[in-house]
Amino acid sequence: MDDNEDLDYVEEDYYATLNLPRSATQEEISKAYRNLSKIFHPDKHGNGENKQKAELMFNRTKKAYEVLSDPHQRAIYDSLGVKGLETEGWEIVHRTKTPNEIREEYERLAQEREERRLQQKTNPRGNISVHINATDFFSRYDDEYYDTGLLPSIEVSGMSMSQSIEAPLSRTEIATLSGSLHLQNGVGSGNFLLSGKRLINKGWFEVDCGAGNGPVLGAKGSRNLTNRIFLTGGTTFHFRPNAIIPGLSGTMAIQLDKNTLGYLTYNAGLQSSMSTVVERNMEKYHCNLTITLGIPHCYIAAAYTRKLLEQGLKLRVALKGGTFGFLSECGAEKKVSKYSSVSATVCVGVPSGVTLKIKVVRSTQTYLFPIHLCEEIIPAAVFYATVTPLVTYFVLKKMLFDPMNEATKQKNIERVKETNSARMAEKRREAESAISLMGALFERIRKDELKRQGLIIVSALYGKFSDAENVSLEEADDMGFVHQNPLVIDVRIPLQCLVKDSQLTLYSSSKSELPGFYDPCFGEEKQLKIDYEFRNNSYSSVFSDTDPVRLPIVTNEAEQ
Repeated sequence: MDDNEDLDYVEEDYYATLNLPRSATQEEISKAYRNLSKIFHPDKHGNGENKQKAELMFNRTKKAYEVLSDPHQRAIYDSLGVKGLETEGWEIVHRTKTPNEIREEYERLAQEREERRLQQKTNPRGNISVHINATDFFSRYDDEYYDTGLLPSIEVSGMSMSQSIEAPLSRTEIATLSGSLHLQNGVGSGNFLLSGKRLINKGWFEVDCGAGNGPVLGAKGSRNLTNRIFLTGGTTFHFRPNAIIPGLSGTMAIQLDKNTLGYLTYNAGLQSSMSTVVERNMEKYHCNLTITLGIPHCYIAAAYTRKLLEQGLKLRVALKGGTFGFLSECGAEKKVSKYSSVSATVCVGVPSGVTLKIKVVRSTQTYLFPIHLCEEIIPAAVFYATVTPLVTYFVLKKMLFDPMNEATKQKNIERVKETNSARMAEKRREAESAISLMGALFERIRKDELKRQGLIIVSALYGKFSDAENVSLEEADDMGFVHQNPLVIDVRIPLQCLVKDSQLTLYSSSKSELPGFYDPCFGEEKQLKIDYEFRNNSYSSVFSDTDPVRLPIVTNEAEQ
């Protein structure tokens, strides 16, 4: 599937290893390292098995400290993670650069790698449009000499396909080969175009040649005049048997403010026009206004798109009116996976009638299905054009999309588990070693907290569970036999060791990286349930894996 990412190695979270926020100061980093060194330093555990365990945990703690205490390494780690530190050549970066400069440099390199990777995925690009005539559903043609049949007639009235392949010849030169086929009411046409683009100082230049309804030659280019103004223009020549038809186009774009662009476009040729566009693009919405004066039509159009980023949803409304008539559009686009989306748009206008447009985008392929429902504005057609896509989407989501995504997720989890099996086994050994070394510290902190009636961790369970009330380290199978719950681990000791002055603070990162923790159910949503006592009162709290934790959480009445 296009949504699959390359399998990533499960990396260390150095901040979680030291139980620090990502904004920690150098002083906080040093203090956290000193506190953990008191627990895990090998010299404090003799020469037996405990010393080997201490060496394992001390080396892990020391590595986290070395990275976070070095501003240069920390800048790279914050931007690219452990892979950034292992990237070949990072050590040749001038040490005179500041951490911010290093971070910006590596963010730029990471973006370039992602763009190259995306460029490989986006070749070739294709579009397929299938025009469907379904007007017989709502306005059947009655003819006593023609048997219309029992079922309405659905016809494919037209189809078009286009494909392009982009081949970078060098860092500044790109060749593109594209072609298209069109079929409408039994009449077909096609064309192909070969383009060569060269990037130049502050712009680009392109030469085109192709054939379709006669040979075509053209040239176009773009240049930045200032930081806020750029020009794009071009000319084409269509060679017909008895004439040469020239075409000319030009656009001037102006950056009106940080989020607003203005365009002034002029086209001359078979269809001449001049248009003005003002476009504003914000994080939560996008809108534009277009005014066009031309031959054969003049019109004004406005569109507004609302972006619901958390839901992966875009809602769009548009109005267009002019000498051709009137058209209104209302639609929604839903992102169903990282590289795939579906959208449905209802178009109501005069004289076009009612049309439903279904679009499916998968990676770099676009499939468009305009379905013409009726030539007049009929309420029933508008209703079904609105309701049918919603019902269809929810049915497909329940029966197709969700099972496919879940199957893909589980498959990826299993592959990552296999790839990182040794790493995960090592994490479990580290957690067990850490707990065995925390015994003395656990008893001392617990004793101090009992004396001051402070924070006592009675029980702490970490892993996957749906019923926090009945979660347990043991569970019964179908035969009634009790065995260890493989999805839950006991973290009472490591949490009590993190208590300082009757307070427990954990930061916004996966708790599986904390000392004494490991991931018992990789790829699943995990929770942390803590039962604790504070000032002789009992409490219970449940947190998601990446939620920050601040204990105690007490009521005003209990504090009094």
